[in-house]
Amino acid sequence: MKLGLIGFPLHHTVSPAMQEAALRAAGLSGSYRPLETPPERLEERLQEVRRGYVGVNVTIPHKESVLAWLDALSPEAQAVGAVNTIQVRDGKLIGHNTDAPGFIAALEEAGIAYRGKRALVLGAGGAARAVVYALREGGAWVRVHNRSLERARALCRDLGAQLVAEDDLETAVLGCDLLVNATSVGMKDPHSSPLPEGLLPRSAAVVDIVYNPLQTRLLREAARAGLPTLGGVPMLVWQGALAFELWTGLRPNLQVMYRAALGVLEGSAD
Repeated sequence: MKLGLIGFPLHHTVSPAMQEAALRAAGLSGSYRPLETPPERLEERLQEVRRGYVGVNVTIPHKESVLAWLDALSPEAQAVGAVNTIQVRDGKLIGHNTDAPGFIAALEEAGIAYRGKRALVLGAGGAARAVVYALREGGAWVRVHNRSLERARALCRDLGAQLVAEDDLETAVLGCDLLVNATSVGMKDPHSSPLPEGLLPRSAAVVDIVYNPLQTRLLREAARAGLPTLGGVPMLVWQGALAFELWTGLRPNLQVMYRAALGVLEGSAD
């Protein structure tokens, strides 16, 4: 069984260790390979997947652009407008989005409330779209801020969220019940934060979907301020588990996946 991950670059990924541990625990033979794919090679890579893979995950920067090359989309992927999991079925590429239910599963596992809450999502890429969709479907009131207002406007229009302009960011942060960083800020530079210096919510839970490093600057500062925090590993594990179930028809061992992911991440911090 050939599985893999399409993205560029992929030096930060822990998905191969996590998914191969899940395969072994389930008694399945197979491999999960990082398939580093620059944008100009995306179509060629997808044809390779079509010919020889059971399925792949999709990550930055392809979660939206990959839609153009797929044969069909699940209702959730269609609604989100982004794909993070591809299933190969009868030679066809079927796009799914397990980020959205994976994000909600991570919140619920951590006991973080979202129904009826005022959520502020930072970002407007594929992951942000999944988070906004999941929160809206779960009954949250969602606002979105992004450096590119054009992308944020498109997300808000598509998913029914409210745009937060730069001038209104401080008010939105101070007044939210749940803050979610769905940008890659913190992954590229662990000393950077998606928020301006000194700005944090008054009493909100703070979630950062970046999983490497385990503790981003945003999470460290929020914890010092006494706010509840959640890093990106639970969403990573849950979306991966849901993808595994799509590919194999089997529920993976979540604890095995957690141990494998944390083993890589804690090792990379040494």
